Amino acid sequence: MPSDIPVAAPVTSNQKKFRIPNWKELSYAIKASGMKERLLFTFIALGIYRFAVQIPVWGVNAEALQTMAGNSQLLGMLDMFSGGALASLSVMALGIGPYITSSIIMQLMTAVVPKLEELQKDGGDQGRRQISQITRYLTVGIAILQAFVVVRLFSMNPQVLLPGVDPVFFLPAAVLALVAGAMFAVWMSELITERGVGNGSSILIFVSIISSIPMYFQQTFELVQADSGRMIGLGILLAIYALTITLIVLLQEAFYKVYIVQARRQVGRKTYGGGDSFIPFKLNPSGVMPLIFTFMLLSFPNIVVDMLLNTNPTGVMFEALRLYQTYMAPGSPVYIAVQFGLIIFFSYFYVTLVPSLQPKEIAENLRKYGNAIPGIKPGKATGEYLTTLITRLTFIGAMMLGIITLIATSATSLTGISTLAGLGTTALIIMVGVALDTVNQVRVQLLAKRYEGFLK
Repeated sequence: MPSDIPVAAPVTSNQKKFRIPNWKELSYAIKASGMKERLLFTFIALGIYRFAVQIPVWGVNAEALQTMAGNSQLLGMLDMFSGGALASLSVMALGIGPYITSSIIMQLMTAVVPKLEELQKDGGDQGRRQISQITRYLTVGIAILQAFVVVRLFSMNPQVLLPGVDPVFFLPAAVLALVAGAMFAVWMSELITERGVGNGSSILIFVSIISSIPMYFQQTFELVQADSGRMIGLGILLAIYALTITLIVLLQEAFYKVYIVQARRQVGRKTYGGGDSFIPFKLNPSGVMPLIFTFMLLSFPNIVVDMLLNTNPTGVMFEALRLYQTYMAPGSPVYIAVQFGLIIFFSYFYVTLVPSLQPKEIAENLRKYGNAIPGIKPGKATGEYLTTLITRLTFIGAMMLGIITLIATSATSLTGISTLAGLGTTALIIMVGVALDTVNQVRVQLLAKRYEGFLK
């Protein structure tokens, strides 16, 4: 960190150190905090969701769909994020994607539309509920658009439909089924967030990726078995993945301590406050959300371009679509540059939406309760200091997240193990990041119950 940022000496006296609890303590803590019920609800909800993934849309030929998805790298990657639902055109083929897209749009609109900004900041719980309701309505519209594109793309292949299925009737029926599945995914994600463990949207994406891993391992095993010379490349690829996972863990767990001094208060004969503590600022407070936003934003235009190219356009339109497909193909230099830029943008943008990372509010709360940062005047000076600090930390975290993404993305092309191409992109980072976030949320909920067995 820059040397001009003053930091107080670490506080070591009378601090309670964290230790790993034994199984008896952990079991008691889970029961006492209600975590057992939350975990059980999460597993049941995920089981129901995975069961719904296996329900196909009426009238489709599953074998033809699998072949079509296998011939397209982009569709293969999207199929991994849907847990195999896209390749079989399941009712859950859209998954949580429309909701994430609508959330991105609403967050952008909140920053530019004064009425929405007022609802979010000053509307309280009622305002947030109104924004959530608008987001759901927008999700329905986006789901209809995406469902139409997906069904139209697949139905262009005459082998996709079973014999005797009327294409005119199939299109609206399939779109309706996919929209219903998308809204069901939204409902499940909200239930998991409210009554389960972790962020529901992230958990659904995590489970979808996990369910696709056995297929990738099987394809890789068959590839290496057919060509033993690829064993070295596989070993290098796994080493790169291990390095990527290590970097992700370090990035997610890293934080910077801003030490504060508490004012002493005399009440009668007792003295309160006066101790030293610190505010932890995470190096990557946005987690994996920038990656999810970036992937969703880049993948849908590519699907639309593929669909339009299948209509055999001519003239300027054909040249424009072909040019876009060439330069914006996953893994191309332009695609990687745009991906890197969007990751940085969404990292900064997400930080501006987190209430606990607003410098002015933090400075005001510190001043209100008589706390101060050593060497910094309370009030405006503290807000400016925190603004500079958060901006620098976000830049470092965003750059590291982008670099880690580039390492994972280029690993498969460098080693020649194409069967793990989908896992080597943002999927690996999202999977590890969501797991870490969920574990941290569980830890916070357990510690919130003030179970002293965790501390000594």
